[in-house]
Amino acid sequence: MHAPRHRTLSPDKAAIFSKIDAMLPELEKIYLDLHRHPELSMQEVRTAGIAAAWMKQYGFEVHEKVGTTGVVAILKNGDGPVILLRADMDGLPVKEKTGLDYASTQTGVDRFGQAVSIMHACGHDFHVTWLMAVGRLLSEARDTWTGTVMAVFQPAEEIGAGARAMLADGMVKRFPKPTVSLGQHVIPLPAGRIGYKAGVAMSAADSWEVKLFGRGAHGSKPQNSIDPVVMAASTVMRLQTVVSREVAMADSAVVTVGTLQSGFNENVIPDEALLRLNIRTFKENVRSRVLASVKRIIDAEAQASGAPKPPEYSVISQFPLTINDEAATARTVEGMSAYFGPERVMTVEPASGSEDFGLFGTAWNVPSVFWVIGGSDPDLYAKAQTGDDPTILPVNHSPFYAPVLHPTLRTGVEAMLAAAYSWLD
Repeated sequence: MHAPRHRTLSPDKAAIFSKIDAMLPELEKIYLDLHRHPELSMQEVRTAGIAAAWMKQYGFEVHEKVGTTGVVAILKNGDGPVILLRADMDGLPVKEKTGLDYASTQTGVDRFGQAVSIMHACGHDFHVTWLMAVGRLLSEARDTWTGTVMAVFQPAEEIGAGARAMLADGMVKRFPKPTVSLGQHVIPLPAGRIGYKAGVAMSAADSWEVKLFGRGAHGSKPQNSIDPVVMAASTVMRLQTVVSREVAMADSAVVTVGTLQSGFNENVIPDEALLRLNIRTFKENVRSRVLASVKRIIDAEAQASGAPKPPEYSVISQFPLTINDEAATARTVEGMSAYFGPERVMTVEPASGSEDFGLFGTAWNVPSVFWVIGGSDPDLYAKAQTGDDPTILPVNHSPFYAPVLHPTLRTGVEAMLAAAYSWLD
């Protein structure tokens, strides 16, 4: 475990960080419990209840069911800045294959009505535990800061709906305007390290559901059909050319077809096919062009197949670019570097993953800062970087993804507390 650093902390603040050691056994129990009991997006009733009860215990004014299952906990401590600290709560429809003795065996029904296994495959169980811990520490150290702490436990980040739901439920009018919005996420970096990127930090993401229409027939009489399976397969293959032939080398984009569903029997040509696809970009002009190209190809393949009617489109989710304010990032990173030392706080490349965290800052027109916490075994991480097989390091959303418990648990608490103090000071 990395030794804490108190390079520029006053003695009273250093004493607060020293309390983390005694809290770790209790925090570990909370984390393991959350990991065993993940909940799908907009279904985080149990998780929200645990967070709300904890924050009430430590003197926060707690507002529940914000945006369905969200929790907003506020602690006022005199005049000063208002800092928003955010943690997302939802798990994923993934069957856990980590082999851990605390692995999830939960099941449920997802937003598409499908029976699924559920796993915390993205580390949101860490995020909730970290924020609960920081809430307690700041509550017990009210003589070391002034201002207001607003802890936001957000639902449905994985489907890009949670932040919008909370904002639609009146967050901007109901709660104090933050001075800054702060958030963090565990990723495959060496455990104990913190990564940040000023400016564009994470990609925008657009997810669509597309229904393709054909004409069904017996498998022995394809001449009587308009085969939506062939139409869908041709569409998927042609979509691979969007990035390779329509996006400049200096730019980047990802087009992924994650779902292709059609038919039930081997000798029946169905009359419909369903695609669900995800598009990720870092620039608005690239996003516009890629989305237009994707639609053009889907429409053209349907027309080329003689489809009886055009495809139907619906938006599943939409994530904005995550943009870290330059000045706010510098201030936050300075606070974390002062505690950890600069060797543990590093710049990272923009991530191709996406977040809805930035919507809070945009809604209030205040700066946002989002950083990442390493959760991977350092030796395994190094081997993945230098070896021939980078897949040996499980990543977020993998059924094998399991951040190491220590020092990840402590590092996330320390990082968020140091970031908070960099503004509450």
